[in-house]
Amino acid sequence: MTNLVDELVNLLDLETIELNLFRGESCDVGGRSVFGGQVISQSLVAAYRTLEEQRQCHSLHAYFLRPGDINTPIIYEVDRIRDGGSFTTRRVVAIQHGEAIFHMSASFHIVERGFEHQEVSIPDVPPPDDLETDHSLRLKTAARVSERVRPVLLQERPIEIRPVDPVDFLTPESKAPRKQAWFRASSPLNDDQNLHQALLAYASDFGLLGTGMRPHGLSFLDPNLLAASLDHTLWFHHPLRMDEWMLYDMESPCAMNARSFNRGQIYQNGKLVASVCQEGLMRQLKS
Repeated sequence: MTNLVDELVNLLDLETIELNLFRGESCDVGGRSVFGGQVISQSLVAAYRTLEEQRQCHSLHAYFLRPGDINTPIIYEVDRIRDGGSFTTRRVVAIQHGEAIFHMSASFHIVERGFEHQEVSIPDVPPPDDLETDHSLRLKTAARVSERVRPVLLQERPIEIRPVDPVDFLTPESKAPRKQAWFRASSPLNDDQNLHQALLAYASDFGLLGTGMRPHGLSFLDPNLLAASLDHTLWFHHPLRMDEWMLYDMESPCAMNARSFNRGQIYQNGKLVASVCQEGLMRQLKS
């Protein structure tokens, strides 16, 4: 698994083309287009490359505008909106074929002392060592799907995920719109907090959209379902390590007008380290 994590880290090491311009390649994770988490994480890396002082991202807000072409490099253009005394703001536009496919605003803050509280507690769920890996679960499903879909399920990933209440993708049951999963990078990383944030941004797009499918007995393998992320917001509350276990607690409070609203809280060692909100397209293709 070390090579997979190294490949992901290299994927985030963007090429500098010119001042405020960067180029990134894509990795196929089995979707019809570029994985949304990849574009978020590469955009965050591009924004970090333009900072002149050491500051940490505390929030990012992004919109997916067009499907990304896996076979074409992505150009990231960074607009240096503001460099303030305590906060820095950047806007990033991802471009392919001369058109914007994604844009993101991100804010960075100096590290400073302040009031602290945490009203929420980590859910009481089984520890990761007691759970089966997502990869193992997908291997069991792979034998029951067509040869066209099978490579997607067999693909190994640099992020190890252990769902608490896994879904059978072929025969999903209708369940409450909430789920939890443990996750981490599958091999050790260095201490660069910027990298850990970028990898969390990448991983935060796994599974969240599927939370809104649970009450309807749907999965990504349903041929009559079109699902895609529309926007993504991520807040970083505390420093974190992506090579140590984190719990992703996800829920979908509502769905309407072919859109599903989903949110999640991410815990590490009992501390709330990040929060996520996302709206996604959840369109039925046939009645």
